[in-house]
Amino acid sequence: MAQDNEKELLQLKNRFHDLADRSYTQGVFTFTGFLGLGEQDIFWQEEGKLRYAGYQMNGGCERADRVVLRFGSEQELGYEVPFPIVCIHIKPLQQKFADDLSHRDFLGALMNLGIERSTIGDIKVGEKQAYLFCLDSIAEYICDNLTQVRHTHVSCQVTESLEEFPEEEPEYLTIQVQSMRVDAVISKVYNLSREKSLVLFKSGKVYVNGRLCENNSRLLKQGEVVNARGFGKFTLSGDCRETRKGKLAVVVGVYR
Repeated sequence: MAQDNEKELLQLKNRFHDLADRSYTQGVFTFTGFLGLGEQDIFWQEEGKLRYAGYQMNGGCERADRVVLRFGSEQELGYEVPFPIVCIHIKPLQQKFADDLSHRDFLGALMNLGIERSTIGDIKVGEKQAYLFCLDSIAEYICDNLTQVRHTHVSCQVTESLEEFPEEEPEYLTIQVQSMRVDAVISKVYNLSREKSLVLFKSGKVYVNGRLCENNSRLLKQGEVVNARGFGKFTLSGDCRETRKGKLAVVVGVYR
């Protein structure tokens, strides 16, 4: 199993280098599929060797967890090619009889279509509906074949109208910590013991700004985004101040 993982990591690294080289030598933009946090971390490990080609990430919406990586620089190439990302609005045919559908429900229905995970980005779930970001190459197939989510019959349509788009609104909390160490902040935000917090780091489930964080004593800065797999994500939204008892009070925006 470990050898399989190492083989997959090497293939992904080679894929990044092939795309960067093709972009640079042929003067074209090249794209990956959607990358999860673990795959993004592999890119950041190689970033120093890839920056010569120029790159940009886009997930179709702000603060996307899954993103497409594009190699090539508009300034260097002298033209622009948009990211191959479209948004599909998935909604029930009869709102009155629709189930309360979760992110897992929508993702499960999509995976049952037999499509690759790399073709699908973030799924933003609203009230009994969702907005799905996906590659434009798979959009028509999804629209034609995704007809039911759990017991709810749905319709799918590519849209550029996002008036009802469910914007993620964080819950702002003021927490008090002894220091800005990432393990201390995670423990406070999710009410975890120090031991349980350390397990997250040992199992590779903590990412800061899309990069795997194995150093639990790393100091966080304002504006950084922390993903704790299985718990959610939060961002440091305000300046920290020292309390009269010598602790640090900091505002965090928690995405449930």
